[in-house]
Amino acid sequence: MSFITAIATANPAHLFKQQDIAVFMQRSMQLNEQDTRKLNVLFKASGIDTRYSMLEDYGKAGDFTFFSNLDSFEPFPSTKKRNEAYQQYAPLLSTAAARKALQQSSVEAKQITHLITVSCTGSYAPGLDIDLVEALQLPLSVQRTNIHFMGCYAAFNAVKVADAFCKVHAGVKVLIVCTELCTLHFQKQNTEDNLLANALFADGSAAIVMEAETTKKSLTLKAMHSELAPQGSKEMAWAIGDYGFEMKLSSYVPDVIRSGIKSLTEKLMGALNYSQENISHYAIHPGGKKIVETIEQELGLSKEQNKWAYHVLKNYGNMSSATVLFVLKEIFDRLGQENDKENLISFAFGPGLTLESMLFQYKHG
Repeated sequence: MSFITAIATANPAHLFKQQDIAVFMQRSMQLNEQDTRKLNVLFKASGIDTRYSMLEDYGKAGDFTFFSNLDSFEPFPSTKKRNEAYQQYAPLLSTAAARKALQQSSVEAKQITHLITVSCTGSYAPGLDIDLVEALQLPLSVQRTNIHFMGCYAAFNAVKVADAFCKVHAGVKVLIVCTELCTLHFQKQNTEDNLLANALFADGSAAIVMEAETTKKSLTLKAMHSELAPQGSKEMAWAIGDYGFEMKLSSYVPDVIRSGIKSLTEKLMGALNYSQENISHYAIHPGGKKIVETIEQELGLSKEQNKWAYHVLKNYGNMSSATVLFVLKEIFDRLGQENDKENLISFAFGPGLTLESMLFQYKHG
């Protein structure tokens, strides 16, 4: 068995209102009046009020510290410069989330047997995993696994790996850290993909502790199911360019998810002979407002049943792999004795187009 016994999150110090980011985007993308109206409509319809970034520039009108102060924004930050910023900031944010998770679970750093790091917004070696070993004073013998470049559903792969570790030995204690600095990869070309990405993505980190055995409050992983929707392979992609990582995020993604979400849910629940009547809670990755609304329509969910996805989208934006754990945390923190043995379904989506699902059962202790 495997049990999630803690979920913790961390965000950078710089919090921006969506409308202030829109002003920055208008200037940096050098938009004309027509495109500015288009951008403002997109930002207002995003369902996002605020987002966090490691970079202070998004809330400034000038005197930038990361981007150029010329009207052209040239020279535009290279991939090297962005990755150097990732190497500087990612360990700080990751350490903050990890320390909170360890404290919540009452697991000491020296007890961690496995460390799994997840990210698609930067990479270096020796990497984030080793920085965390040093910062948290984890055992030098801790087994390390890195999951890179899998996008918004990658946290689920980390949970799968942790689950496999937990099934090997009763003493296993796994620390998972998902950290994404999406705002480092802002692109200024006026394209549909860039407008959509610039309206959604943000920075954040989430950490969870999974244990092979526990008597504490926990989420037990009961089932998992993953499917590819190849017809959507060109609708969501993530590539390394000369000026940062380039996101392709088509407005057709919700339509691809619509075609597969009901089947995905039925196959997940079928493994336990469950129906939706057996599900009390939903933790849906808010990749965008339309994605969340599409899943509601297909599964017959109410806004109330799906309120934590909207809450995370509104207050944090899309933080790639960390986002679904933010939603899961909002639910987990509020579960009490009266919720013992209730079931929770979680979904996340990413390049491929990949549809991931997991079913958990809450145990109060």
